[in-house]
Amino acid sequence: MSRKVSIVIPVFNESANIPVVVESIFKTIEKLQYSFEVIFVDDGSSDESLVTAYKLSVSHPNIYYIQLSRNFGHQNALKAGLDYATGDCVISMDGDMQHPPHLIPQLIEHWERGHDVVYTRRIDSDLTFFKRVTSKLFYKFLNAISDVDIEAGTADFRLLDRKVVDKLKSLKETDLFFRGLVKWVGFRQHSIEYTPAIRHSGESKYTFKKMRNLALRGITSFSIKPLIYSAYLGIFISVISVAVYIPYLANAVINRNYFPKWASLIFAISFFGGLNLMVLGMVGIYVGKLFMQAKERPNYIVKNTNLVNEPNTVHDIVEL
Repeated sequence: MSRKVSIVIPVFNESANIPVVVESIFKTIEKLQYSFEVIFVDDGSSDESLVTAYKLSVSHPNIYYIQLSRNFGHQNALKAGLDYATGDCVISMDGDMQHPPHLIPQLIEHWERGHDVVYTRRIDSDLTFFKRVTSKLFYKFLNAISDVDIEAGTADFRLLDRKVVDKLKSLKETDLFFRGLVKWVGFRQHSIEYTPAIRHSGESKYTFKKMRNLALRGITSFSIKPLIYSAYLGIFISVISVAVYIPYLANAVINRNYFPKWASLIFAISFFGGLNLMVLGMVGIYVGKLFMQAKERPNYIVKNTNLVNEPNTVHDIVEL
């Protein structure tokens, strides 16, 4: 019996791209000696993405869809696809053609060589200067303060062996960041570089706000070092403040060269007030994560699906 490969594609308002992605995938995999399933996860789209995926599933028996009850975000939609995928390995990719399907055979080849994780690194010289700089700074900062080492340009276009998928499914985290989680679980990993294709239709759904939230999630999900650093920062600033004010006080007492009292007072209040807000904000982020984790809400809720397998998680399934 041939081994099975699952391809998971989270989509959000990608109705024009879905047929193109399917055509490209089928052209790529038709010569491979594997059985395939393609799973589209509709993350609360407001266009015809679900209808398009449904029509394709009718004409292609190995195409499936999962409709989430609302928009839960890309990482949670990806989790839904992993939960339902039944392949010996699972390939995750975006539905806008920027993750080139022609790399699928290369991902599988490295998997067959014994790698449990084959991930991709985006090489893109067309990025704006701002995105290129902020991306590099993010990965350097993340690697400096966390316990995992994520290479710059790492994408959610990857292949995971079944045992890795099962480990990821068993995790109970509510604030998901798969680029870090995949590195954290370990196993034998290999990277390949790729140049993203031109987006076929529409605009990127990753706004600056979403990228900012993803960066914050990555930083706070894999380390408590920001809390430690904030404590060190508080100690450092307190020491510096004392060191600065000793000469000032000495000058004021010896030479009677007084400065307006309100200036020193406002400086001290604003400076230490800002420092306190920063530290409290950092603590608040971690407390908020604990609060959300304690609720034990599912990462997503499934509204409709044509998949018959039931993952080992509790979700609301509504028959078509």
